[in-house]
Amino acid sequence: WSSDVCSSDLQQAYAPPPVTSSIIPGSAEDFRVNVGDTVHFGYNQYNVEDADKQILSRQAAWLQKYPSVKVSVEGHADERGTREYNLALGARRANAVKEYLVSQGVSAGRVETVSYGKERPICTDSNEACWSQNRRGVTTITGGANS
Repeated sequence: WSSDVCSSDLQQAYAPPPVTSSIIPGSAEDFRVNVGDTVHFGYNQYNVEDADKQILSRQAAWLQKYPSVKVSVEGHADERGTREYNLALGARRANAVKEYLVSQGVSAGRVETVSYGKERPICTDSNEACWSQNRRGVTTITGGANS
């Protein structure tokens, strides 16, 4: 080979192909990774905070782009309080998310809600850092997504 070839030419010639995402547009993974599926709530609260309205607005836009998709909004609570109280609070959280999505133009018929109360924590330590992760609303795709 000739000495005219510089090392950057060799690097380009043997560079691996660019990484392309394997995420399928309109899939549940696309929604979770590129839109965001979770919002969080304050202690004993079920109002949607301003910071979370951005996530929910992205969810609504995505759902409008993929009109065949149906979702379920899961309401969750931290470990404090009775099972009954947390199931009711989780339901209010799920409904608050649904109401926001509907206010952004998503058909109410495409959005179900379910409360898990404190039954499905993602963190099990007994401290505020953990509890704040468990006070959440999670939007999951239940049907109609690309696979």
